[in-house]
Amino acid sequence: MKKQTNWLLLLPLLLLAFTTDLSYEEEIRQWHQQREEALKKEDGWLNLAGLFWLNEGVNTFGGSDKNIIVFPADHSNAQLGKIVLKNGRVTVETTPDAQVFEGDTLVTKLDIFPYTTKPIVLRHKSLRWFVIQRGDKYAIRLRDLESPSVKEFKGIDTYPISTNWRLKAKFVPTPGKKISITDITGRVSDQESPGRLLFTVNGKEYGLDATGTLKHLHFVFADQTNKHDTYGGGRFLDAPGPDAEGYTYLDFNKATNPPCAFTPYATCPTPPKDNRLAVAIPAGEKRYGDH
Repeated sequence: MKKQTNWLLLLPLLLLAFTTDLSYEEEIRQWHQQREEALKKEDGWLNLAGLFWLNEGVNTFGGSDKNIIVFPADHSNAQLGKIVLKNGRVTVETTPDAQVFEGDTLVTKLDIFPYTTKPIVLRHKSLRWFVIQRGDKYAIRLRDLESPSVKEFKGIDTYPISTNWRLKAKFVPTPGKKISITDITGRVSDQESPGRLLFTVNGKEYGLDATGTLKHLHFVFADQTNKHDTYGGGRFLDAPGPDAEGYTYLDFNKATNPPCAFTPYATCPTPPKDNRLAVAIPAGEKRYGDH
């Protein structure tokens, strides 16, 4: 006699699995919503309005095209002053009535680089700017809080959320290893790698080299979806450090576009050669733009 399945006994297990999947999907949705909100904030990537490489010596700046650094004319006085780069030190000197502030303090002359813990941000009307360093080069990164990119942002398309793309990964420490990272400007930097994660897709093993720290692993990776569906320059992914047994999880549902997908004024790293996967990862954020 054929044994009958007691569905009443299985029902709690089925409900538990269904609830678990729903809870996971909701967790990812909330995470993605917070990610999109962060992009729109004052320190997000959507409001970038310029990246100006400084010349050694005097760099005039303002809304007039007669300046070396030209700010958006509709959000800037014609002449704001000069930014002076001398041997790695950057000073700003403003013109009378320029109305340039650091916080609530009116600026006439101020050293703005190097800084101690965080960038010194200057403001004028809706504009905000500070100094960044890339190798031996220095630039002014400009934000416009009234940028159309913020107002027109409608969110980022993603692949359907799936627990199949939350993969258990083995951490292999690589003490002393450095990874050569090339950014989109062509500058190369050697970054320390705490280790490599090994994981399996469709029965085949793949690996990604991490940067970051042992507690917070960061990956710049490419995969076969970059050709059509995701950003051509690769994507970013973070993962917690390994547990006591040497394992962690790579959740590709949290794979994100790099800043360069949202603005032409970012200087993003590109995936190192060992992080270019010969497999499609249809999870996480899809293509937003190509800048």
